[in-house]
Amino acid sequence: MPGSPTPEERTKADADLKTKEDAEQAALPYKWTQTIKDLDVAIAVDGKYKGRDLDVKLTKTALRVAIKGQEPFIDGTLPHPIHVDESTWTLEPVPAGKEINIHLDKVNQLEWWPHVVTSAPKIDTSKIQPENSKLGDLDGETRGMVEKMMFDQRQKEMGKPSSDEQKKLDLLEKFKAQHPEMDFSGAKMG
Repeated sequence: MPGSPTPEERTKADADLKTKEDAEQAALPYKWTQTIKDLDVAIAVDGKYKGRDLDVKLTKTALRVAIKGQEPFIDGTLPHPIHVDESTWTLEPVPAGKEINIHLDKVNQLEWWPHVVTSAPKIDTSKIQPENSKLGDLDGETRGMVEKMMFDQRQKEMGKPSSDEQKKLDLLEKFKAQHPEMDFSGAKMG
């Protein structure tokens, strides 16, 4: 297709975009990280401040973090709703002073956020490499489903029937045993 970028051009464009994105994020008055389930923000402040000096408001759809009487570090609409009761903020001592730590619990725990508030520069969420999760991190129902999928994948690789196919074969064998008078020699599975 004419005009399509070469792999080298695509790699360079991705690198340029990443450099621009990194510079935009570095210019923010806070650092933030996220997992698929939650988002954490850290804001460095002078060690003289106490919790009562701060103006922090967490709502389902907005976040405001400021030192009373000063320009806010963050003041805007969240890209997606949060669980307010599960979200928190703390003021922690750190070697260089103090840090305001905000923990936001996402309502939709299946999506990456492109930014903390909609007025901030976006990151390219398609480039996020999720951390590997362990089966033990999953709830019972999800874990069972993942284990079944893994079992079925191993069976398929060995040319053996999946768990669902095996159930059908077992049922057929049981039926055959209960009805020896029937002839199954011409029966086809599938």
